[in-house]
Amino acid sequence: MKNLKMKAARAALDYSQEDLAQLVGVTRQTIGMIEAGKYNPTLNLCIAICKALHKTLDELFWEGEV
Repeated sequence: MKNLKMKAARAALDYSQEDLAQLVGVTRQTIGMIEAGKYNPTLNLCIAICKALHKTLDELFWEGEV
């Protein structure tokens, strides 16, 4: 499942995939794969992404309606 919430949150802050990748310590390809739904990030990486995007785990990674 694509992570459109993460992509939208990143775009709202005007961050490129590369910008977010540098903030959380992964490659741009990893961010792209998470957004495309082709990579399941660790909890630690999810938390780092949430902090960088000023969002909660529920806001970015919960699949149901919140």
